[in-house]
Amino acid sequence: MRKLIFLFCMISTVAIAQHGHKDSNHIGISAGVSQLSLFSDQFNATPGQGFIGGFSLRGNYYNNWQAVYGMHFSQSTFSLESVTNKEIDFTMEAVQIYFCFSYRVIENHLNLEIGPVLQVNGKLKIDKEDELALLKDSPLVTANDLTDITKINGNLYAGLTAGIKHVRFHVSYQYGFNNIMNNLNKNNDLKTLNGEKFKGNIGLLSAMITVYL
Repeated sequence: MRKLIFLFCMISTVAIAQHGHKDSNHIGISAGVSQLSLFSDQFNATPGQGFIGGFSLRGNYYNNWQAVYGMHFSQSTFSLESVTNKEIDFTMEAVQIYFCFSYRVIENHLNLEIGPVLQVNGKLKIDKEDELALLKDSPLVTANDLTDITKINGNLYAGLTAGIKHVRFHVSYQYGFNNIMNNLNKNNDLKTLNGEKFKGNIGLLSAMITVYL
């Protein structure tokens, strides 16, 4: 994790050093809220709330195109129902490194953005009292069994940025294009109710305010 942060800081420093004299780079600090969804054949998840924030660098690229790259830190939740009808919250903490192409619709006021995201996350977190709870959608699996998800994932980011030169409002959506539950398929002791492999993709909706320095 420290290596990722160090690498981003080094890239940002080099970019600013190369282009600082053109007023083409702006460092942004962001904070906001998020909603995490899990799309799975085996589980019917309820989206939950969380928060997201980080920093970025926005610079001119070509004509009306800009490039935006940065790092986000997020903590978001979704919930699954147990066999006793209790809603169990699963929390995902992640670091994201992203690179987006940004089309400038109205200079300093409106941009459309799209690009890839590299996500590094740990295990899902649950309350200790819920660890042995059996899940309603797949009663052969406990809540704790489900926490060991894939740690490195890729998302596709699409969003809209609107505001004034130094303060912008962002609305974005990320969809995980790889199976975030694939790590569970490596455990031969885990079985789904219908015998199929575990499969799931995440969706992350976020709204943030960014202040550009």
